[in-house]
Amino acid sequence: MGQDPATITPNTNTNTNTTRSSEPENGSLPVHAAIDLGTNSFHLVVARGLADGGFEVITTEKEMVRLGQGSGEMRLLTDAAMDRGVDALRRMAAVAATHEAEITAVGTSAIREANNQRVFIDRVRSETGIEIEVISGFEEARLIHLGVLQALPVYETPLLLVDIGGGSTEFLIGRGSTVLMARSLKLGAIRLTDGFFGDGKITNKAVRGCRAHVKNVLAAACRDFEPLTREVAIGSSGTITAMASMIAAQRGEECRDMNGVSFTADELGDAVERLIGSTSQDRRGIDGLDAKRADIIVGGSILLEGIFRVFDLDAITVSGYALREGVLFDRLAARGTSSFLSTVDRLTDLRRANVRRLARQLDPDAEHAETAARLALRLFDQTRELHGLDQQARELLEMAAIVHNVGLFISHSAHHKHTYYIVRHSEQLTGFTEHERELLALVARYHRKGIPSDKHETFAPLRKKDKRLVRILAGLLRVAIGLDRSHRGLVADVSVTGTDDGLVITPLAAIEPESESESIAGPDSTTDIELEIYSAQERSELLAVALDVDVEVAGTDNS
Repeated sequence: MGQDPATITPNTNTNTNTTRSSEPENGSLPVHAAIDLGTNSFHLVVARGLADGGFEVITTEKEMVRLGQGSGEMRLLTDAAMDRGVDALRRMAAVAATHEAEITAVGTSAIREANNQRVFIDRVRSETGIEIEVISGFEEARLIHLGVLQALPVYETPLLLVDIGGGSTEFLIGRGSTVLMARSLKLGAIRLTDGFFGDGKITNKAVRGCRAHVKNVLAAACRDFEPLTREVAIGSSGTITAMASMIAAQRGEECRDMNGVSFTADELGDAVERLIGSTSQDRRGIDGLDAKRADIIVGGSILLEGIFRVFDLDAITVSGYALREGVLFDRLAARGTSSFLSTVDRLTDLRRANVRRLARQLDPDAEHAETAARLALRLFDQTRELHGLDQQARELLEMAAIVHNVGLFISHSAHHKHTYYIVRHSEQLTGFTEHERELLALVARYHRKGIPSDKHETFAPLRKKDKRLVRILAGLLRVAIGLDRSHRGLVADVSVTGTDDGLVITPLAAIEPESESESIAGPDSTTDIELEIYSAQERSELLAVALDVDVEVAGTDNS
C-alpha cells in the first residue's frame, strides 16, 4: 500500500467540541446545520464557519432511526420507519432552531432507493419544515471525501476512501480535491444483516453465504479501481468506527475520539472471528462496541473484511468526519466570504470545472456558451434589485449557460430537452445535490422554446420559490443567448437601466479589433449588432414575465 496509515495524525485546526463558544470570532460566518439521513442513523452537526476556512462545531446529535430496516431490498420505507424518521428530524430541527441555523438535510441509500420516497419527503417538509435533498451515490462519495480532507492530513496523498453505511458502501480514489474514481454499491450493514442474518442467528452457512455475496459484488464492481494508485486507505462512518473502537479496546487503549485511529488486516480478522463466534448477548457486552450496533455489526464486519481482501489492504485509518461534515463544509463554502472561499476553492470548486468539461465534450461551440454565460452574469448583476437572488443563484445561472447547448450532441431538434436529460443524468457533473442538479437542468432546458409551465412534468413539482428561480434565470439566459446570436462575440457588455416603462437593456458592441487578440467595448468603430439586438428582444418575453416588467433591448447610436 505504500505509506503506513498508522502514521497519520488527525488535523487539529478544527474545533470539534460539542459546546457553543461564548461569542463568534471576528470574520465568522453564519451558523449552518447539516443532517445526514442515513439508512441506519441520522446525524446532525451544527457549526459556525470561520473566515480562515475552518469551522467551529457548536453541537452534534445522533439518533439510531433504522430508516431502511424491515423493507426487504429497500424498495419501500415502512410506516414505522417513516414515523421514527419524522420524529428524529423534528427534534433535530428544534436543536438547529435554538442556534438560528439554516439546515441542509441529505438523503442517502434508503431514501434514494425507496419507491415511496416522495411520501417521506413530503411528510418531513410538512411536519418539520426540513427540505430533504436526495443525493446520488457518486455525490455522496464526493461529499464524504470533502469531509475526510478536513479531518486528516491526506490532501497531497493518493487515497482510497471507504464509507460503509447501512444500505450502501461508497468507494472513492482521490488526490487533493480531484475525484479520480467513485462507486456506490448496494452493500451495507443493514442490507447484509437483513439478507443473511435476519433471524438473529449467526450460522456457518449464513456466514459463508454473506462472504460469497460480498466477494462477488466487490470483485465485479471494483475492478476499475485496480490501475489507480493509492497510498493510504481511509474509512469513515459507523461500521468502520465501531470496528476501530472494538479493536482499540482489545489493545487496552482508551480512545475518546476515533479520528486518526488505525487498525491492521490481522486485527480486523481476529475481530471478525470473535464477532462470528459470539451470541447476540455476547456482542452487547464487547468492550468498545456500542450495544445499539450489536445486531448489525456482523454483516458490516464481514463486508469490511471483504473490502480488505479485494483491495489487498494492510491497514485502514478512521476519519472522524464523513458525509455530514462534507455537506457542512460544502454549504459554508457556498455562503462564505472571499477569504473563506480562497481556502475551499481547491476542495470544492469542482462544479464549474465539470460543467466546462461536459460542454467541451458535447457542445460544438462551447465558446458561444461561455460568451452567453458572461453576458447572463452581467444581466443578473444589473437586475439584482428586481430579482433579489443570491450568489448561489448567480453561480447556477453561469453553469446553466455553459451547458445549455450540450443537447446538440444528440440532435438539433428539441436539443433543449436533450440538454435537460444529459445534465440531469450525467455522472460527470459531481458537486451538485439532486435538487441543485434538477434546477441546473431546468434552467438549461428553458433556454429556448416554451415558457416554463405547470403542464410540464419536470417543472410542476417544484416549490414556488424554485419555479420563480428557474423562470428568472432562464429568462436572463435567453436574452444573453440572443445577444450572441451570430456566435461571434460581437457584444462585449450590456447596460441595464430602469425606466417608468420597465427595463432597457443596451448592448455595447465590441470595437473592431486591430488584431485577433483585441476586442473591447467602446463608442467608436463598433461592429454591427442589429441581429443581436433583434434576437435578444425576441427572446425577452420570459424575462419580462418573470420580473413582471416590460423589457426593451435598445441599440446605441453607433449600432
